[in-house]
Amino acid sequence: MKWIEAKVFFEAEEPSWALELICDIFRNLCTQGIIIEDPTLEPFEGWGHDARKPGDYYAVTGFFPDNRQGENKRHLLEENISGLAGQYNISTRIVYRAIHEQDWANSWKQYFKPQKIGERIVVKPTWHQYSAKEGDIVLEIDPGMAFGTGTHPTTAMCVCMLERYLKKKDVFLDVGTGSGILLLTAHGLGAARLIGTDQDETAAAVARQNLLKNRVPPEKFRLIVAHLVEGVRGKFDVVAANILSEVVVLLLDKISKVLVPKGLFIASGIIEDNQDMVIEKMLQENLKVIHTEVREQWVVIVAQNVN
Repeated sequence: MKWIEAKVFFEAEEPSWALELICDIFRNLCTQGIIIEDPTLEPFEGWGHDARKPGDYYAVTGFFPDNRQGENKRHLLEENISGLAGQYNISTRIVYRAIHEQDWANSWKQYFKPQKIGERIVVKPTWHQYSAKEGDIVLEIDPGMAFGTGTHPTTAMCVCMLERYLKKKDVFLDVGTGSGILLLTAHGLGAARLIGTDQDETAAAVARQNLLKNRVPPEKFRLIVAHLVEGVRGKFDVVAANILSEVVVLLLDKISKVLVPKGLFIASGIIEDNQDMVIEKMLQENLKVIHTEVREQWVVIVAQNVN
């Protein structure tokens, strides 16, 4: 099968915000995978000599099947992208390239490099080399077509909050687990048991593969294909959700069913404009906000169950 690679080059006054807007357009079109190129990303010591260096431009790439359905999606992509110029003053250019399935499956890997997040966590692609330093907790990740490599601010902030708040022997729940990076982080930090949910079967399969690659014992984790916390039994010391603000609010209706007294809820994927909305809902659900942090217009909120 052939695929069409659609690369959107852009210039904007606030590139990080533009990146997310363009990524959302691709996600809404159900594109197969997304590549983000950010020239401001800097490699750290020991990141691997074989990793691709950042380019000189901002770009977002998605993949569409080379058929009628893919053609329709490309037209929608062009309509949505063109609307960014007038609404957000973002200058864009789309470049298409036909590729074969084997090339499609591997082309994005050159952009995923080892990345240190927080104090100890290092996210490393399975196909790259990395010279670990003393104290590093190295997570081997192959995200496949699931979202989550740790480079996005929302994921990175979640990892940092787990480093700060998760204790050894805690029981951990990750809602919307994606590639499983937060589950792997919790395992590396000493969590006793791991549960992850995702409504995407592909994401759950990818997360399982990543957990096994990192030698997490099968009896220590469980992955559930479900919406939010449907099918989840028991209560947890720490619950994390790196999802959209509106979905965090829906999850909060059920948070008391999965969070132990004095347990912590880490919520990310929240844009600054929606921070007050999420905090207001947390207070309604008897959660006390104990920490907030902002990075590139994204917010992470840590709240404690006061029940």
